[in-house]
Amino acid sequence: MELKGKKINFLGDSITQGVGASCRDNVYHQVMKRKFGLAEARNYGVSGTRYARQLVPTAEPCDRDFCERLHQMDDDADVVVVFGGTNDFGHGDAPIGTPEDREPNTFYGACHYIYSHLTEKYPDALIVVMTPLHRRNESFTDGDSHQKACHSGDLRRYVGIIREVAEYYSLPVLDLYACSGIQPNIPVNCERYTVDGLHPNDRGNARIADLLGNFLLRY
Repeated sequence: MELKGKKINFLGDSITQGVGASCRDNVYHQVMKRKFGLAEARNYGVSGTRYARQLVPTAEPCDRDFCERLHQMDDDADVVVVFGGTNDFGHGDAPIGTPEDREPNTFYGACHYIYSHLTEKYPDALIVVMTPLHRRNESFTDGDSHQKACHSGDLRRYVGIIREVAEYYSLPVLDLYACSGIQPNIPVNCERYTVDGLHPNDRGNARIADLLGNFLLRY
């Protein structure tokens, strides 16, 4: 795909919003816009948000899940990028559910809901899914610092479901969990690419921009 002049919608959480970057221009999608000549790099990232709907509401804006917000994005995108899931693991209370679920109140159901509705909303666009990055505490089965009530599995389980459901819809997956080169559980890697073991710094954002831009060029 020729990226010059393309309009891309980025649906995500705090990483897409820009937490960790030193300024707006250093967030990965803005780096992409300059490097690959995009016409638009639209930021639909909201910090703390999740794929799935909460069983017990907490507070705005964290409860504005991806299933709700996808309908509010501009309609004229050439590409839509979905980048989330780490907060579902970290502090979401929605159960994992089953592969048959299609509603936003389980993680499986939210993945199906997001990917199916994006396919309907953007029939001519390329829809790309990015898996969560590695993070500290990713092996916990109850999320961040053992604060999560439901024991839904470690981060790898959520990553696996994202891959599985994206494959069902035949959506390309940029597997940052497998190939980003960002692994905060390695101290030197954490310091080089993140600000806190989760959010990428400017160098980490530049790496994601390169990976995603070169991934899209292949389509």
